[in-house]
Amino acid sequence: MVKAIIFDFGGTLDTHGDHWSKVMWRAYLSNGILQESQADDFRKAYVYAERTLGNGHIIRSNYTFKLTLDVKIRLQLEYLITHQVLEITDKKIFQDIHTQLHQQLYADVLQTVGKSRECLIPIVTQYPTALVTNFYGNMQMVLREMHIDMFFQHVVESAVVGIRKPDPAIFQLAIDQLGVSPEEILVVGDSMKNDILPAKQCGCQTCWFKGEGWEEPQENTADFTITDISQLKDIVLV
Repeated sequence: MVKAIIFDFGGTLDTHGDHWSKVMWRAYLSNGILQESQADDFRKAYVYAERTLGNGHIIRSNYTFKLTLDVKIRLQLEYLITHQVLEITDKKIFQDIHTQLHQQLYADVLQTVGKSRECLIPIVTQYPTALVTNFYGNMQMVLREMHIDMFFQHVVESAVVGIRKPDPAIFQLAIDQLGVSPEEILVVGDSMKNDILPAKQCGCQTCWFKGEGWEEPQENTADFTITDISQLKDIVLV
């Protein structure tokens, strides 16, 4: 029996279950900015941007997702130029490419979160919920921007609590806040490593939102598997 639900955000509610690196890589390819042969270069640029955002205290608590995405793309492009993957010296060309990527990716996010919002409305009215996410300290602002802040009674964010997935302790914080036994909590996330495995260590039920992940797929140990957020209602609305 499920009495409460914990959701992941990035890769779960905003990208149809796909890791953000895959979403961004497809945007670079579809816009002709990079070629298939440059996949490893992009991966390095993606890691660089994530580590810079995670360690540099660049993102402020009042930054929207739109602004966060702006900064992330800029860091990636600067890395690709510095490492001579892209040969761009003209500032206008740089800005045009940046704008092209940013507009496409942000529009996709708004559309995806809109779908997630509609699917979650009947679920969050029936269950107490929490959000557990590795993010930059501005998740509350992002949730308001996406009009889903009222969906979660508790938000546990890595940059705020000082614990990152896959450490099970970050899930335990949400479990304690929900006040429900772990075995009666369903954790929904896109990452086997960061969501499913640590949640199972805490004793929770798990639902894997299977999409295109960062690494090669691991053995599926989740209690449930979905490939579309709309399928979640068939598990919890019985």
